[in-house]
Amino acid sequence: MRKEKKFILSIDQGTTSCRTLLVDKSGKVVAVAQEEFAQYFPQPGWVEHNADEIWQRQYNTLLRVLDQAGVSLEEIAAIGITNQRETTVVWDKKTGQPVGNAIVWQDRRTSPMCQEWIEKGWAEKLKSKTGLVVDAYFSASKLRWMLDHVQGLREKAKEGLLAFGTIDSWLVWKLSQGAAHITDVSNASRTLLYNIHTLSWDSEILEMLDIPKEILPEVKDSSGLLAEAVIGGMAIPICGIAGDQQAALFGQQCTRAGMVKNTYGTGCFMLMNTGESPIESKNQLLTTIAWRMRGKTTYALEGSVFIGGAVVQWLRDGLQIIDNASKVENLALMAPENEGVYFVPAFTGLGAPWWNQEARGSLFGITRGTTQAHIARAALEAIAYQSCDVLKAMEKDANMNIVELRVDGGATANHLLMQFQCDILNCRLVVPLNTESTAMGAAFLAGIGCGFWESETEVAQLVKAAKQYEVAIDENRRLQLIAGWNKAVRAAIAWTNETYNK
Repeated sequence: MRKEKKFILSIDQGTTSCRTLLVDKSGKVVAVAQEEFAQYFPQPGWVEHNADEIWQRQYNTLLRVLDQAGVSLEEIAAIGITNQRETTVVWDKKTGQPVGNAIVWQDRRTSPMCQEWIEKGWAEKLKSKTGLVVDAYFSASKLRWMLDHVQGLREKAKEGLLAFGTIDSWLVWKLSQGAAHITDVSNASRTLLYNIHTLSWDSEILEMLDIPKEILPEVKDSSGLLAEAVIGGMAIPICGIAGDQQAALFGQQCTRAGMVKNTYGTGCFMLMNTGESPIESKNQLLTTIAWRMRGKTTYALEGSVFIGGAVVQWLRDGLQIIDNASKVENLALMAPENEGVYFVPAFTGLGAPWWNQEARGSLFGITRGTTQAHIARAALEAIAYQSCDVLKAMEKDANMNIVELRVDGGATANHLLMQFQCDILNCRLVVPLNTESTAMGAAFLAGIGCGFWESETEVAQLVKAAKQYEVAIDENRRLQLIAGWNKAVRAAIAWTNETYNK
């Protein structure tokens, strides 16, 4: 007797671990399995992953989650995939073997190559076509590096014997047993090779960067019947694919123009849905594709805070004023006000809208009365100020005021930070009941794509708020605090200015 399709399998392939979630019709996560995998650092600034290990770990979690829940493959309606973005894999189409380790999004080995491209005057053209800045972060320079440094690779690529892909492509290839070499628009838009206006691999860019078109995957929508996985001899449709931050945007159901989500992790990733039209940023934000479904492309603006939760890690490991990251809130609460103390955590420079790579971490306003509590409070407030800077840049680019921010990630458990974020932004903050926004985004895209859920309206009803924060600060005090932050940032930048150092 044929079993009813009761679940969606959501594959969440991250930078340090592989996870699979089983999601039922009510949007509840029934089971989760997770496995970490090795990180390789062959040289300073180089970061690599073993793509075979990622596949094996991911496949293990898929089987484990079914076993854990006592669910058979016959009960799975579809598979959704979300993945670490930009990480680059090249494999042999005949053997299915990677030609070497994957180059991870964090890897900086191609920074000199990117600088050459900038010096050649290519930055504006690339930005106008792809919505991205020229940086080692994106896949293009990583792929070019492989073609230049692995013997015989370029020739094999031109002959159509090799496949390039981001991690989603690699997983689909393995799940489909080599039948599908695809990616979706959200991942393609992070390669620096994809024209987000024409929705195609850009021939002019490929020629400029000397990358053969034969190596590239076919680009598909983010939702719909995209490929077919074969597991235990059974075919299961793959009906949803999106890069992790775009998946989180969909998981939070930011489906209308002007809706924004912020993910608080080591850094912070903020995305704003800008609707069916891409907005070219005047504030160094990225223009990217959020998703494409039912023939309609949705675009987003993206900005990131380099140092988010990492500043709390520094308080723990560097200053050693806390022994556990969860204790930072209690310490910070011992100082009811910042009392003029500001912390600019520019450990790796400043991002949007300041964009100063030379700036370094700085503490300002210290007096004899300053305690560890003031420093802890200033560190948490810095996460909120930086996110505020990105949101204000988005408001300028989109020419709209934001009334609500949807948040996810570990730091949403910190009530002090969330309330301060709400106050500084002067808008409502919504924390979801289900914090698995990224994996849920992949599940929702797959569920809509296979008819498991009929529409976005039905899915929207599954996303419920656990907590809402409302503004609880005087407007004059808010402006005063922001003025103090801006002053601190300018002072941190001035520290690197030669004019001040003579």
